[in-house]
Amino acid sequence: MITQKQWYDEDGITFNSEHKVQFSQSDSNKKMSFYELLKVTSDMAVEDYAQRGMDRDTLTANGYACLVSRVAFRFHRMPAENENYVFTTYEEKSEPLQLVRAYEFRTPEGKPLITGLSSWLLVDPKAHRIIPTKKFEMRPFPENQKEHDCMKYGKIQIPEDLELWDERTIKYSEIDGNNHVNNARYGAFVADSIPENMRNFVFTDFRLNYAKEAKLGQKLEIFGKVNETEKRLTIVGKTEEGTSFEAELYW
Repeated sequence: MITQKQWYDEDGITFNSEHKVQFSQSDSNKKMSFYELLKVTSDMAVEDYAQRGMDRDTLTANGYACLVSRVAFRFHRMPAENENYVFTTYEEKSEPLQLVRAYEFRTPEGKPLITGLSSWLLVDPKAHRIIPTKKFEMRPFPENQKEHDCMKYGKIQIPEDLELWDERTIKYSEIDGNNHVNNARYGAFVADSIPENMRNFVFTDFRLNYAKEAKLGQKLEIFGKVNETEKRLTIVGKTEEGTSFEAELYW
């Protein structure tokens, strides 16, 4: 990912960065891939914290780790190959057990491309225990809350009659520094599972919930269901330990 410029708004909270969609970050339709979408949003969230003195090592030293839990995106228009865009992210008022973060992708002229919301779990990396967000005192508690034109992250309704669509074994290259599949890789899992006759669909909304991390060597079975009436595609990944992720796409 090539970042051209980074800056904060006058509020000192809203973090901005300029990017260009590279060939390797695009799918077969020459649009930003779901993998790249999740990579940009998570990497820039980490960078925002790092520039405010809370990089991953510092968080760990203070007994914290932040793990993305749920994401939701509205696609006004997916950025295209070779297109420049401005990415913006900031924290919103936290929930009792989840940090909340907003995202915006816009053209350099300010036209909306993607709007997103996410929730993150604050955990003790040694005890593997969720920490209430009110105990996270390394930065001022965010109070900002705005109206967003995307769906809210939240529970995904799973159909009972899912069909097995794909199977894969988790490989070494998919594992990150937390020793489980990097969150962005699930965007590739979702994209790989889209039925062939739907790969050219223009999706309007995308939600993804992380349930239980997939680990090296595990077999991931991916199930799906198309609901033509609701114009909704549901995709669920499971390992032998249970549900790993749940996703839905609307068109």
